[in-house]
Amino acid sequence: MGVKSVVGSAAVLLLAFGGSFTLSSGTGPECGTGSIDTATVQTMPAVGGFAGDQLVNAATIMNAATAAGLPQQAQSLGVMTAIGESSLRNLDYGDAVTGVTNPDGTPTTSLGLFQQQDGWGSRRARLDPSVSAALFFARLALIPDWQGMAPSAAAHAVQGNADPDHYAPFYEPAVQIVETLTATAGGGGCAVGGNAQALAQELVTHADNGTLTSLAPDHIKEIRWIAQGKQVPDCGINTTILQVIVVAVRNFPSVGISDINRKCTGQIVGAGTTSRHYVQGGGHAVDFYRLDGISLTGADGQSIRLIGLLDPVMPFGSAIGQQDCRADAGRSLALENLSQFDDGCTHLHVEVDPAIQPLTLG
Repeated sequence: MGVKSVVGSAAVLLLAFGGSFTLSSGTGPECGTGSIDTATVQTMPAVGGFAGDQLVNAATIMNAATAAGLPQQAQSLGVMTAIGESSLRNLDYGDAVTGVTNPDGTPTTSLGLFQQQDGWGSRRARLDPSVSAALFFARLALIPDWQGMAPSAAAHAVQGNADPDHYAPFYEPAVQIVETLTATAGGGGCAVGGNAQALAQELVTHADNGTLTSLAPDHIKEIRWIAQGKQVPDCGINTTILQVIVVAVRNFPSVGISDINRKCTGQIVGAGTTSRHYVQGGGHAVDFYRLDGISLTGADGQSIRLIGLLDPVMPFGSAIGQQDCRADAGRSLALENLSQFDDGCTHLHVEVDPAIQPLTLG
């Protein structure tokens, strides 16, 4: 298994890819439902100052969120909370809670990753990382609109601690851990089919419900024509590019694309007629301008996560842009299959060789 480094200003992130999901001609589970491999995590270098058993505990928390059917946002909340309570250590001790006693009169004591009090469950349950995390997410899921709350406020609503802002400083390292572990040790958990019309139909569903959007000129129409079985001259999309977009919509709550087939829309910008948006009928590249509501620069965390998901399964010689943007941000990627080039810092560009259609690795 190859190992790739992502060097950032805060930490060294290791992306060890081994096929956490597969672009294939078959079918498989939705992306984002795979488990994090704790054995891989155990041997990883530190992420944000956390390593060894601490990262294993973070992976266990993430897996508990997945088992509960909750998205990556919940994983970050869980890891953030455990950092704030125990520094991701499964503590077999904790503070006695002043003025709070058990039915037998003994003082209640907080324990484990989340420092849960006796009312959360038995000592054994609270010291089991998987169980304690499941207890946390069960309560999180009961909070109305927890996804719309500030992260620390959502954790506070679950934990009932004294300071609603206590967890705020731990959110950024939690997100970094979640993104890194997802790219390093699995968590993609999907297979993407190779039938262009089926892929396009899946994307049309996302377009219709608003989770896939496009800037003007509209490139969604190109996807709709494929979904309808229409062959519109110079408006096709390389099937591998359809697969790339499907990976994005399965892994991010919302996806914004700005370009696919420029020959179809008559755009002569950037690399002009030499662009893979344009050559050989066009549609051999896609530009993402937003993921999960965050505008992309090619160097931001969402861009890095998508690159980490794609690199292990893309055909060798495929490419991504924004290398200069990442260099300016102090983030250099050592990738296995994707080559890199300079591009504008307003999106993330992904392209494939026009001869590759579809990708059938697996």
